[in-house]
Amino acid sequence: MPFSPAPTLDALVHTGVQVALIVVVAVVVRAVVIRIIGHASAGAGVPGLVTLLRRRRGITDADRIRAFGSARRAQRARTVGSVIGNAATILIFGTAFTMALGQVGVNLAPVLASAGVLGLAVGFGAQNLVRDFLSGIFMLLEDQYGVGDHVDLGDAVGTIERVGLRTTTVRDVAGMVWYVRNGTIERVGNGSQDHAVAVVDVPLAIDTDITHAAAVAGSAAATAIDEAGHGDDVLAGPRVLGVESLSASGMTLRLTVTTEPGRQWAVQRTVTERVVAALRADEVALAA
Repeated sequence: MPFSPAPTLDALVHTGVQVALIVVVAVVVRAVVIRIIGHASAGAGVPGLVTLLRRRRGITDADRIRAFGSARRAQRARTVGSVIGNAATILIFGTAFTMALGQVGVNLAPVLASAGVLGLAVGFGAQNLVRDFLSGIFMLLEDQYGVGDHVDLGDAVGTIERVGLRTTTVRDVAGMVWYVRNGTIERVGNGSQDHAVAVVDVPLAIDTDITHAAAVAGSAAATAIDEAGHGDDVLAGPRVLGVESLSASGMTLRLTVTTEPGRQWAVQRTVTERVVAALRADEVALAA
C-alpha cells in the first residue's frame, strides 16, 4: 500500500489561508452586489414621488397618476431586488463553498456528477414545483400584482396578502385565505393598478325623461363626493355616460367616477345612495 505522507504545518497553514481568503472574497463580493442591487431598487420611482411632494398644495390628476406609477415601480423594484439578492447570495456562497472544498483536497468530480444526476431526477419528479417557481419569477418581473392589490385569479378573488415564488396568498371578502400555486394561474385581473373606476348603474322606468334624470344624477354624484369627503379618493369627477341598456320594462343609466386604486367601492356606495335619493326626491320613476 502506498504511503501518503501527512501534511506539513506549512501546507495546513497555506490551505487555511486560501480557504479564509475565499470566504473573505465571497463576503465582500456579496456585500458589494447586495449594495448595488439595493441602490438600484431604492432609486426607482423617486423622481415621481419628489414631484408629488413638491406640488403637495396643488396636486393635479396627472400628478397623482404619475406618483402612483413611480411608487408602483419602486415597489416592484424592491421585490425583484430582493429575489435577485437572494439568488446572488446562493450563487456566490455556493461557488465559494465549492472552491473551499477544492482547496482542502476534496475531489469535486464525483460530487458534481452526483449533483447533476440528483438535479435531473428532482427536475423530472418536481415539474409542478419548477413551473410554480418560474411563474412566480415572471409575475414579479412583469409586475402583474403585488401585496395589497385587489385581484381576480379565477378561483380566488380578493386582496393579495403575500406574494412568493411558489404561491400567492389571497384573502377574499368573507375573510377566507386562499393559497394559489403560481403555476396554476392562467389569468390575472388587477383592480389596483394606476387607477380604478366606480361604476353606478341606476334602473329607470321606460318613460323617464333621460335628459332630466341624467342632469339630476350627475349633480347628485358631484355633491355626494364633496359632502362625503371623497375628494382625495377621486381622480376625475363623475361622468354620466347615458343609457347603458334598454328593455321592455325599463332602462339603465350609467355613471362612472375615476378613483384611486382600491377606493372605487366606497365611492360607488356613496354615489349610488345619493343618486337614488336625489332621483326619488325629484320624483323620477325608478324601475322595479
